[in-house]
Amino acid sequence: MLYVGRALVAQDRHQYFTARWGVEGGFRRFRRIAALVMNNDAASFVVLCVVSAHTWPVELPGALQIGVGVALIVVGGGTKLWAALTLGGKAYYWYNFFAIPDSPPPAAGGPYRLLRNPMYTVGYLPSYGLALVLGSLPGLVAAAFDHAAILAFYYMVEQPHFAELTRCRTEPYD
Repeated sequence: MLYVGRALVAQDRHQYFTARWGVEGGFRRFRRIAALVMNNDAASFVVLCVVSAHTWPVELPGALQIGVGVALIVVGGGTKLWAALTLGGKAYYWYNFFAIPDSPPPAAGGPYRLLRNPMYTVGYLPSYGLALVLGSLPGLVAAAFDHAAILAFYYMVEQPHFAELTRCRTEPYD
């Protein structure tokens, strides 16, 4: 989240991408790099869980450990997929940092009716689930770290951006 956060703050404050490549070109460049970084992060997390399998020191019945882990993967993965489909491809990669929407977003649909931020909360359950299924203590630690990082990103980068968008929409023009 460090690259994504820094890049979006640079875009928000200085139009780093759009000043050089325009709205669509800047967004495509950012999305390409962000996708590479995020996919690498996900792949490295899976590798960490696999190579550190069976390091969980707590003895749980195998069926319970696997069952809870699979449930976390299914519930969290389903919620994250539902949220991503609700947002659409551009919003998934923070398009509103590149082009200010003409109007406020429509009433929240999908899982956003039930949860304030399903992608960054329930959507992180699959990482815990995979670590639990594989019995990976380093995986559980990494899942907690990644989860804390995305929540920090939300509070430090996204929330201020959305607050500014809302402020700009509600202030009268001079």
